[in-house]
Amino acid sequence: MTPDIAEQDRRAALIAAEDRALELIERIVADGLIRPGRSERDIEQAIKHVAQDAFGVAQDWHKRIVRAGPNTLAIFADNPPVVTVAEEDIVFVDLGPVFGTWEADVGQSFAIGSDPARQALVAELPRQFALIDARLSAQPDITGADLYDYACLSAAAAGYRFGGQIAGHIVAEFPHARLPGARQAHHISPANPLPLSDPDAHGRTRHWIIEVHLIDPDGRFGGFYERLAGR
Repeated sequence: MTPDIAEQDRRAALIAAEDRALELIERIVADGLIRPGRSERDIEQAIKHVAQDAFGVAQDWHKRIVRAGPNTLAIFADNPPVVTVAEEDIVFVDLGPVFGTWEADVGQSFAIGSDPARQALVAELPRQFALIDARLSAQPDITGADLYDYACLSAAAAGYRFGGQIAGHIVAEFPHARLPGARQAHHISPANPLPLSDPDAHGRTRHWIIEVHLIDPDGRFGGFYERLAGR
């Protein structure tokens, strides 16, 4: 097998893993797991059981995140107090299931109720993803710092603040976190001055997850969305 074919196989495996993770999100919606009156912890545990029982997920490469209300302003590393979903709310999930030996990483936001501001923010998330994804596709040698700057400027142009400390990261065979090299080289962030087209420590193509974390102009709530770039 030539290196080119092997790399195609890696890409196909990552896409297949993401597709399974998106099916998991569809199941979460179909089962009505996200609804007012449930705590973030209750929803997270329900997702864990569905992932295990219906999708065979035995491990996650990062902690399962369910955030609602004021906690939608928090970044990944935060651990805010658990809250309960309100009647008018945004809830987002950030899931990193491992399928076989392959990592997936998907984020999705849900607007609970009919508040126009919350509905608009949730609708804007995939649009911002598409803009950042298009920028990376058009300029594959862009640095992590420059693409992060673009994400911030694009959010501002849409009337929001970009809330993440990073705008994405690599995804690969599990566990990609053990790859040699500086951690910031694997992030779309101000700390990464390197081209995103650079290979990883093993000389392989790096495959990028794009993260969008938008914050309401008044700082009341946020939303989160992430997918594999270049699909």
